[in-house]
Amino acid sequence: MTRSVPKLFASLALAATLVAAAAAAEFPSKPVRLVVPFAAGGTFELEARLIAAKLQENWRQPIIVEARPGANTILGVDYVAKSAPDGHTMVLHASSIVATPQMQRTPYDFLRDLRGVAQTAEVRYILAASQKIGVSTVDELVALAKKDPDRLNYGSSGNGTPLHLYVELFKRAAGVNLTHVPYKGNGPAMQALLAGDVHLVFDISLSIIPLVKAGKVRPLMVTGSKPMDVLPQVPAFNAVYPGNGIDGWHGIFVPAATPKAVIDQMAADLRTAVLSPDLMKRFREIGFESTGVTSDRFGEIVRSDYERWGQIIRANNIRVD
Repeated sequence: MTRSVPKLFASLALAATLVAAAAAAEFPSKPVRLVVPFAAGGTFELEARLIAAKLQENWRQPIIVEARPGANTILGVDYVAKSAPDGHTMVLHASSIVATPQMQRTPYDFLRDLRGVAQTAEVRYILAASQKIGVSTVDELVALAKKDPDRLNYGSSGNGTPLHLYVELFKRAAGVNLTHVPYKGNGPAMQALLAGDVHLVFDISLSIIPLVKAGKVRPLMVTGSKPMDVLPQVPAFNAVYPGNGIDGWHGIFVPAATPKAVIDQMAADLRTAVLSPDLMKRFREIGFESTGVTSDRFGEIVRSDYERWGQIIRANNIRVD
């Protein structure tokens, strides 16, 4: 009797493997839903539609892009986390997906209920200064902040948003004090910067670069490990403060129980899609860099960023009401 137990486990493992392989072979067997947990009409929806169109050529099934905004993206993420784990429902999100559940209560457990399929793009953020404070480099900013610790402030699109968290990361790395001034959205924060009501904003490159070219703001630093091609003179965060920078990214997630064979197939197809010449060109036009980092490596990035952003959030007691 005891000798049959290993054979039983082997048979069960083989059966599970065959089931998973069959699921992957049949995927997708019906229309696929790509959820965007942000308001319709923005760059996320555009990115999702570009990816959907490319995947649809390969998968030969309709891919429905559906905006499900609300509750700081929690509604859309929860919808996907509780969907059938078969690969037919996925969500496109930013790296802030790892920060949200550490700042407010969510109806899902991020690490338990979701699995990263592929990173679709790298997103660069730029620390920009108002022309009114008279600094041209990050060293000059740090010197000014240390000389007068209570003077400088920064705007963000709200408590716990990337515009808030990246400045908190910079403050810790540089050892300076900056006062947070939250606004209801990126637009008002940027208007405050242009008016001189706030001194700094750490916003997505797509928003900052036109203002730099127009001479309205000063770029001091970019996220990532190397300068941007369009701003070669502006240093990268990781070069100025080694080991402190965290890259911004976008990626696709599915319910955690989705079979690995299905996830691997989805990851391979997503990589092919986002690294296609036409999508790489379109991504650059909207301020992104195609990456196509697939499931295992993407999972490592997600877990690392979860821990690193968690340290910043806990150290600064950041909560979203």
